Amino acid sequence: MIGSRIAAVGHYQPARVLTNEDLAGLVDTSDEWIMSRVGIRTRHIAGPEEPVDELAAHAAAKALASAGRTPGDIDLVLVATSTAIDRSPNMAARVAARLGIPGPAALDVNVVCAGFTHALATADHAVRAGSARRALVIGADKMSEVADWTDRTTCVLVGDGAGAAVVEATEAPEEPGIGPVLWGSVPEMGHAVRIEGTPPRFAQEGQSVYRWATTRLPSLARQACEKAGYAPEDLAAVVLHQANLRIIEPLALKIGAVNAVVARDVTESGNTSAASIPLAFAKLVERGEVSSGDPVLLFGFGGNLSYAGQVVRCP
Repeated sequence: MIGSRIAAVGHYQPARVLTNEDLAGLVDTSDEWIMSRVGIRTRHIAGPEEPVDELAAHAAAKALASAGRTPGDIDLVLVATSTAIDRSPNMAARVAARLGIPGPAALDVNVVCAGFTHALATADHAVRAGSARRALVIGADKMSEVADWTDRTTCVLVGDGAGAAVVEATEAPEEPGIGPVLWGSVPEMGHAVRIEGTPPRFAQEGQSVYRWATTRLPSLARQACEKAGYAPEDLAAVVLHQANLRIIEPLALKIGAVNAVVARDVTESGNTSAASIPLAFAKLVERGEVSSGDPVLLFGFGGNLSYAGQVVRCP
């Protein structure tokens, strides 16, 4: 086997939309304040009857259908999430049960906002090693459940959703592939983004995250391109973690991806943590803004100040 490829992607968001005007009725904020600081207009919010595994299963079912695969074709399920409330059964096992996937390896990956790109790399490694033939990789989070809805600095950021990819082995080098991952962390700055306490609540040191992301990440993203054998100007699209438009836009410029479509799904979805990259990527594919075989940089960063990125070829 030469490697792995993304065969198809899918996404899902709850029906309820929370606008900036709605938030202004909950906390001391306004549309102008939110847009000027983070660039978010709306976010989707799941109800109490919509657990994380349901969001994940909807996105995964769409990816499977798009790939022309059945649940029985999957032998590895990876779910990136940081909002699983129960410790067992894990989210991957719950999703496998919902979809009727028979006997897969089922693993959760908790690297918060960089979870999906970590999980994608793990699936790629498993396929390359021959441990799996076809994997379902999902990023899903219900951030509304861990938000402090009295804190205007954080509650305006969050949204709920899921994105998924079907990853499969390939022996043809010309087929869409998954490039080598560049990953790491800054453990001593783990306090900058947190989901802690009982009940768990999301908190962050916004200025610390902003400074680190805008100064450190451009060189890391360029290294991810180099590992895959691409120059930044060769990229057709850049999908960064959808945290803040004020981070995404300058970062894309500093990477040097001058010809790339830049995903700006944060504007309509907010920060969906591990779901943000597959959600934004799947929308680019669905809208036809990228074509099959196009090189796309996926780069996640956030909690633990962990990061992971790779160049993939569009399904």
